[in-house]
Amino acid sequence: MPRERVAALHDAPGVEHAPECTLGRVALEEVNSLAKQEFVARLGAVFEHSPWIAERAWHQRPFNTVEELHRAMLGAVRSEEDKLRLARAHPELAGSETLTPHSSAEQTRLGFTALSRAELAEIAELNRSYRDKFGFPCIVALRLHAKRESVLAEMKRRLQNERSIELANAMEQIGHITRARLDRILGG
Repeated sequence: MPRERVAALHDAPGVEHAPECTLGRVALEEVNSLAKQEFVARLGAVFEHSPWIAERAWHQRPFNTVEELHRAMLGAVRSEEDKLRLARAHPELAGSETLTPHSSAEQTRLGFTALSRAELAEIAELNRSYRDKFGFPCIVALRLHAKRESVLAEMKRRLQNERSIELANAMEQIGHITRARLDRILGG
């Protein structure tokens, strides 16, 4: 997705974003002063089921901006194995696995937690096809979408891609998701 479109979607008036469910807001200065264990406790959930990212990023403190912290966290995902591990830690859209508070809020906003049987069947088939082809779930930054239909259209479009392109797409989407989570936590 072109960067201009991402920015336009992010800044679109009237787009309601999911509320933060877990961590209270903290100041960046406080984050910089945290011991490793507390840093991971506060920021480990930013990346889905992947506290190892916060653990790796802690070593790069102090951070001058939320963007710098986010870049350090993204940079902690170094190898293709790391990328696959992170992608596979994400839930499927409207899947049966237990959602983290972050994912629950994000999926609820677009109605993925309250689908009809027909809608569930359609998404289950898209999820299965995607996972079978790529080996990880389709990751979509839901905050960039105003309606569930645009998410489904994106999933269908991305099924046509090659695996390497989809892994790159997954990392880009994770970047959008995690930046929004950090902004909610740190007021960035």
